[in-house]
Amino acid sequence: MIFKMDNIFKTMENHIFHITAINLAIVAVLIIFLLAISRKLKSITKGYKSLSKISDKKSIEQLVYDAVNISNDAIEENIYLKKRVEDLERNMKYCVKRVGVVRYNAFRDVGSDLSFSVALLDDTSSGVVISGIYSRETSTTYAKKIINGQSKHVLSKEELQAITEAKTIV
Repeated sequence: MIFKMDNIFKTMENHIFHITAINLAIVAVLIIFLLAISRKLKSITKGYKSLSKISDKKSIEQLVYDAVNISNDAIEENIYLKKRVEDLERNMKYCVKRVGVVRYNAFRDVGSDLSFSVALLDDTSSGVVISGIYSRETSTTYAKKIINGQSKHVLSKEELQAITEAKTIV
C-alpha cells in the first residue's frame, strides 16, 4: 500500500501544474456562478424592499392575496357590466331613434306650412306619428300608434311621408 501511495504522490508532483490549473478553473467557474447568483439575489431583494415600502408593512403573501382579491372583484364587476350592456343593447331597439318630420299647408287660405306630421320610431319601425293640423279658426293634434311601420288607423300622405323619412334614417 505504501508503494501505491508513493506512486500517487509522484504522479501528483509531476502534474501539479495541471491539477492547480484545473482547480483554478473550477474556482473561477464557481466565482462566476456566485456573482450571477449574488446579482439575482440583489435584484430580488431590491424588489422586495420596494414592495415593503409601499405595502404598509404587509407581507408579500398578503400583497399577493390582496391583488388576487382585487382582480377577482374586477372580474365580477366586468361580468356584471357586460350583462348590463347586453341588457341595454337589447332594450335600445325599442327606444325612439328614428324621427321623420313633414311640414305642410293643410288649407289653401292659410299662408304658411304650419301643419306638421312627426313620426317617432324605434328599430322595429314601431312608435307613434303625431300630426298637427292648423287652420285660421282652430288647431287640432292627432296621434296614431305605429306597429312595424303600419297603423290600424288611416294615415294621410304626410303621415306616410313622415314614417318613410323616419325609416330611412340609419
